[in-house]
Amino acid sequence: MLLLPNKKYQIIYADPPWSYDDPKGNDPKLGGITYPVMTNEEIASLPIINITDNNCSLFFWVTMPKLEEAFPIIKAWGFKYITCAFTWVKLNPINGRVYSGLGHWTNGNAELCLFCKKGSPKRVTNNVKQIQMCPRGQHSVKPSRIRNEIVKLMGDLPRIELFARPPKDRLFEDESYKGWDLWGNEV
Repeated sequence: MLLLPNKKYQIIYADPPWSYDDPKGNDPKLGGITYPVMTNEEIASLPIINITDNNCSLFFWVTMPKLEEAFPIIKAWGFKYITCAFTWVKLNPINGRVYSGLGHWTNGNAELCLFCKKGSPKRVTNNVKQIQMCPRGQHSVKPSRIRNEIVKLMGDLPRIELFARPPKDRLFEDESYKGWDLWGNEV
């Protein structure tokens, strides 16, 4: 496992590599996992508390099937769940209409980015929208706009993206990465 930086952050942005008990979950042709995953126990045991400042915000991505499993991990990392920061409604990048995933009961689409806190972080503006309608990109890559919205909401504070999946060919062209430390095996 990669070592976490020896630094304190006031914003943690995380998209854990969830493991799914689902034969479809491992088939890339069906939108399945194309990177190494971790168990809930492995994710929870990461010493995230060691890189958090006294007042710290956690923006934590979770898919609907993993929602219940997210809360013990959030707590293990030293945070308290507050609300949903963002609901990403995925748009089809070709035609701009709402994307329709496979799902188990209904056709899946939205992903949640939960807002959690440690201490008393402060927001700097009150005009950041929860609903974010952005095109779907490569598997598991989140919209660049979300990083910008987090900085808009919380300010230009020390921040890190955990399990980052930056576009290696365009990393320095994507302004949304400016000021972010990146950590993960795809960095």
